[in-house]
Amino acid sequence: MTWRAAALLAAGALTLPAWPAPFVGVAVMTGAVLLLIGVDLALAAPLRALTAHRDGERSVRLGGTATVTLHLHNTSGRTMRAQVRDAWVPSAGARPDVPPGRVVHVAPGDVLALPSRLTPTRRGDRPAATLTVRSLGPLGLAYRQRTGRPDTPPWTLRVVPRFDARRHLPEKLSRLRVIDGTQVGQGRGAGTEFDTLREYVPGDDVRSIDWRASARRAEVLVRSWRPERDRRLVCVLDTGRTSAVRLGDEPRLDTSIEATLLLTALAARAGDRVDVLAADSAARASVLGAERPAQWPRLAHTLAPLQPALTETDYRLIVGELLRRHRPRSLVVLLTALEPGALGEGLLPVLPRLTARHRVLVAAAQDPVLVALTSTPPRRPRDAYAAAAAWRTLAERDRLTAALTRHGVTVVDVPAPRLPSALADAYLHLKATGRL
Repeated sequence: MTWRAAALLAAGALTLPAWPAPFVGVAVMTGAVLLLIGVDLALAAPLRALTAHRDGERSVRLGGTATVTLHLHNTSGRTMRAQVRDAWVPSAGARPDVPPGRVVHVAPGDVLALPSRLTPTRRGDRPAATLTVRSLGPLGLAYRQRTGRPDTPPWTLRVVPRFDARRHLPEKLSRLRVIDGTQVGQGRGAGTEFDTLREYVPGDDVRSIDWRASARRAEVLVRSWRPERDRRLVCVLDTGRTSAVRLGDEPRLDTSIEATLLLTALAARAGDRVDVLAADSAARASVLGAERPAQWPRLAHTLAPLQPALTETDYRLIVGELLRRHRPRSLVVLLTALEPGALGEGLLPVLPRLTARHRVLVAAAQDPVLVALTSTPPRRPRDAYAAAAAWRTLAERDRLTAALTRHGVTVVDVPAPRLPSALADAYLHLKATGRL
């Protein structure tokens, strides 16, 4: 029953003074209204004859807008007057083109399209929640309603990371081209791969002369080299409890994902192979050969639903997986937090096994709260205690960094907004010095 039935009873109550017996008047008016409600309910289009399905976009980048359309098919012989509420989870940012309170009409056999524009505020999977359809009678006094998840056509919108760090890619690629032209490495062949033989020109390094080929051709030939390709990188994302710490407006894990996407895009242009592993107490996601063009969208889709797990990271499990899966020497990039408790007790005991086979780089984002406490003088006595605790935490991080460095580990420890760019710079530096 709608508000119109109550308004009809209220209007009839104004005529009670004209009735010889007020109780009889109330009974007659109530019966008349109930009769109208019954007739109106009988004339309302049945909901069992309504079918619903969706179509539209399946994925969108965080900050973008996707359109998902709900189609309602009226298979009955009556015109359906309905109010439709298509609810999504709050973080989906749904804005339907037709407000839930507006009455829409669907003729017999017709299909009504109700688009919704989704602007998500979080990455991950954003599912449709509940579809509610209210079929009104022609008098607007009564309605039939169907609601609940069994009647809701399923749809999930995957929100991939924003990837704001792609703005750094042109500058990094420019540096990569310079490195490709001037790379000097260690060992035979200047750390590069043999390409072709060409004629000697003044200014060439005499050590590049191929004397046997020169003797056969009766002219001086030198070897030309090309930068080494097909190096191996393994990006490991720590999804344990430390990844849930918010650094500014986003969790640490989101910053790690941004850095991973930028490093993968850069390594793909450099001709290197990249594998990605996300783990805490168990492996959460794995992408092999993420540098291939066909795999890069899959990498973004795989990392999108990752969420921090409130559990301690098992570094023994991670090191065991790396040693089992990656036998050739690789650059292992561990994106985690420089927390003495987690790394000191978990990673350091098993680190010698990992560094014996692979080169290791630890990338961590600094907490802006610690930076603020140690960069501004305290104004109140209680602020001095907070600043002292921050300085102690930074000192413990410095000791942990020194311990990692003694094991031959490269450490990148910068504020969160600079982490993707700093990690790419560290990769380019290792490549330029021939240490990949």
